Amino acid sequence: MGPGIFIKAILQSSFSLMVFGWTQIIMDIQPLVVLITGEGHLHGFTHTYIGAVLLAIFSALSGKYLSEIGLMFLGLAKGEPIKIVWWVSFLSAFIGSFSHVFLDSIMHADVEPFYPMTLDNPFHGIVSVSALHKVCSYSGLIGAGIYYAISWRLKKT
Repeated sequence: MGPGIFIKAILQSSFSLMVFGWTQIIMDIQPLVVLITGEGHLHGFTHTYIGAVLLAIFSALSGKYLSEIGLMFLGLAKGEPIKIVWWVSFLSAFIGSFSHVFLDSIMHADVEPFYPMTLDNPFHGIVSVSALHKVCSYSGLIGAGIYYAISWRLKKT
């Protein structure tokens, strides 16, 4: 979620952190099923770029409405309900699914991001898992700082 928070800070209302987060959940349902059942390829089709396209479409279509309801329940929709426009939902879902495949490709040797063209994973190990965790954590912290600085500045004007 760290990179998502950073992207939210930069794109503001042109990005939905809720849809992005929903996409992260959808992406990891297949590995969860494998962990529970002990059957299948841990990072299978859902962790390919073809799978990411399909899951992004599903996540955008379902996440738009779920996020609008979630924002209402969280009390963030003061007065009129917050509406997420379709292009923001799709942009957020595609960023979520593609970044998920990319980051998991760096971390996990069994990810085959370019399946069925190749089973190779050219991203695996380009940085250490520790460094990847730091990038994700720091991007979230920096993103949160930027987001709240912009929000504070806008409230003052």
